[in-house]
Amino acid sequence: MADLKFEQKRSLSRFEAADQLTALAAVLREGGDGELELGSGTLSLRIPDDLHSEIEVEVSDGRIELEIELKWPVTRLRTSAPRAVADKETTPRRKSTAAAKTSRKSPGTGRSRTAERSATKTA
Repeated sequence: MADLKFEQKRSLSRFEAADQLTALAAVLREGGDGELELGSGTLSLRIPDDLHSEIEVEVSDGRIELEIELKWPVTRLRTSAPRAVADKETTPRRKSTAAAKTSRKSPGTGRSRTAERSATKTA
């Protein structure tokens, strides 16, 4: 069973077919996240640089069928950006120089001189 399937069957003129293929070509040429207007809806796709294609022409019962098929793997949504954000969130923040000076003056803070120096250097 497919995760998602969209199928549209309709009659259209040669010019409408050309317009639909031109719009598809523009989305493919741009790559990345693209949107394709299909009738009353919009199809959003993430298109990688490399695709697999199949072109099939079949003649039977006095009709010609031209089938163009493009395939590519489903990609995950921007996995690198959330990691960078997560890294920032999990890294402990250093106190500013003013906060470090205040901490040094306060008795019983429990901070070592090494911690005080690194807080001063990073600010």
